[in-house]
Amino acid sequence: MTQTVSMPLWVFVLIVLFAAVTFASHFLFPSVRWFFRKRAERVIAKVNKRLRRPIEPFKLARRHDMIQRLIYDPEVTQAIVDHAAAHGIPENVAFEQARRYAREIVPSFSATAYFSYGIRLARWLSKSLYRIKLGKFDRARLENIDPDATVIFVINHRSNMDYVLVTYLASKTGALSYAVGEWARVWPLSAIIRAMGAYFIRRRSTGGLYRKVLARYVQMATRGGVSQAVFPEGGLSLTGKTAPAKLGLLNYIVDDFDPEKREVIFVPVALNYDRVLEDNFLIAADKSGNRRFRPPLRVIVGAVLGHLWQRMTGRFKGFGVASVSFGEPLELSALASTAKGDLTQAVGAELMHRINGVIPVLGVPLVARSLLRHAPMTRDALEQDLTAAIAECAEHRLPRPVRRVDAIAQDAVNRLAARDLIRKSGGMITVTEQGRDVLAYYANSVAHHFDAVAANSGENAAVAE
Repeated sequence: MTQTVSMPLWVFVLIVLFAAVTFASHFLFPSVRWFFRKRAERVIAKVNKRLRRPIEPFKLARRHDMIQRLIYDPEVTQAIVDHAAAHGIPENVAFEQARRYAREIVPSFSATAYFSYGIRLARWLSKSLYRIKLGKFDRARLENIDPDATVIFVINHRSNMDYVLVTYLASKTGALSYAVGEWARVWPLSAIIRAMGAYFIRRRSTGGLYRKVLARYVQMATRGGVSQAVFPEGGLSLTGKTAPAKLGLLNYIVDDFDPEKREVIFVPVALNYDRVLEDNFLIAADKSGNRRFRPPLRVIVGAVLGHLWQRMTGRFKGFGVASVSFGEPLELSALASTAKGDLTQAVGAELMHRINGVIPVLGVPLVARSLLRHAPMTRDALEQDLTAAIAECAEHRLPRPVRRVDAIAQDAVNRLAARDLIRKSGGMITVTEQGRDVLAYYANSVAHHFDAVAANSGENAAVAE
C-alpha cells in the first residue's frame, strides 16, 4: 500500500484530467447551476412584483425541456411520420430534422438578460437616437385587459429599431417574445436575441415539417399565456406604406384558439419615424425588387464611426421624433362570433385597419408630403400647408404633432437639407433629384390618412347632393 508506483507522464495527466472532469460534473457544475438558478429565481420574483403581466411559467421552462415537449407533441410526431413517408427516408432521420428545427426555433429566455441588460440598452438606444413621443394611447383600456388572456402586440414594421423601441415602451407591462426573421441568425447576435426570448422563423421555408414544428411552438406559447409581438407584414416596409398582413403566424394562433381555455387579445401598435435608419437601403431594395439586401460591412462600420464622431464632437442632434400609438385591442372571441368567411383573413384585415388608423403623423412625413405636392414653395407657403394638414388630423382625431407649425417646419427642413434631399435658394425650397424617392418614402407613411379624409369628404358631398 505504501510502495511507490511509477507511470508515464501522459497516463498521469489523463488520470488528473478525468478526475477534474468527474469532480466538475458531479460537484462543481451542479453547485454553479444551483447558484445561478437561485439568483435567477430571485430576479424573477422581484421583477414580477412590478410587472402588470408577470412572466409566464411557459417562458421560464428550461430550453431542453421545451424542445423535448415540442418534438414529442402528437401533431409533430404525426408530421414526422408523414414527412418520412413522403420523402422516402427513415423516421429517425425525419425525427432528427424536426429536432434541428425545434432547437432553431425555441428561445432560451433569461430574465436577467432581459430586465437587467436588455431593457436598459433598449432605453438608452431609444432615447439617445430619438425623441420618444406617445401618439394615441388609452392607458385605462390597456391596463384593464384580462390578466389571464394572452396578449399579442401586432406592429407595423418600419425599422429594425422597432424591436428596441417596443421593448423599451412595454418594459413595465411584461417580457415580450418576438418572432424574428432569418437576418438575426448570425453569431453572436442569435445568442443575445434568443436570451431575450425571441424565436426564429424561416419566412421562406415551405416544408410541411418545419411549418408544423413552428405552428405547434407558437400555439403552445399562446396557450401558455406568453405575451408576444409580431410584425404581420412579414418584413420591413420598402415604400413607407403598410402592406397587407401575411397570415402565417396569425393562422397558427387562430387555428388553435379555444375561448374556453384562454382568450387571445391582439393589441395594434403603430410606429412612425422622422428618420428611419435604413431608409436608403430599403428604397434601393424596392427599386431592385430584391428584399434580400445586406449593407456592405464597410458601409455599416463607416456609418457607426461617423455617428460616434458626431457624438464626440457634440454635433449629433438626434434623428428627430419616433412615435408609437396603440389602437383599440381586438378580442379574438368577439371577432370569431361575428366574422363571415375565413377568420384568419378577417383578423389580418381588421388588425391592419386598426394599425393604419393610428399611425402617428410626424413633422418630416408632413413636410415631405407638402414639398412633393407643391415644391418649389416658400417657407410661408409650406407652413400654411402644414397648418391645414394638421387641422385635418385634429378634426379626425389622428395622432399629430403638437409643436408650433413654424418649429415643425424649421426642424424638418433643416434635417432634409442636411441630407441634401432639398435645397433652399432665393427664398424657395426645392426637392433634389436624389431627394424625391426619399421624400416619397416618408410621405407614404401618412398618405393613407389624407386619402381616407378625401374619400370621406367625397362620400359626404355625394350624400348631400
